[in-house]
Amino acid sequence: MIVLVYAGVAVVLLAAAGMLRARALLTRLHLLSPASTVGAPLIGVGLAGENGWHLGTAAILLTVLLLAVTGPVLQSAAARLAANSEGLLDEELPS
Repeated sequence: MIVLVYAGVAVVLLAAAGMLRARALLTRLHLLSPASTVGAPLIGVGLAGENGWHLGTAAILLTVLLLAVTGPVLQSAAARLAANSEGLLDEELPS
């Protein structure tokens, strides 16, 4: 299971390196998405497997589940808000 933790850390570090190079906000949000949807669940599942099954493991898995579900929604909302403030959205399109 420690391999999952290392894989998750590698995903997060690669996403962070990409974010350092990105200049535009929408590009940074795009590069953040693998860290929250792939990296964090890999780290969480790996830590849960290493710790054994008890109450702490349930807290880790609940946190990972909440992050995996809400991360993309929050990123999409932030991107839409940024695109709207930059005038990149068409006013005629439905919300």
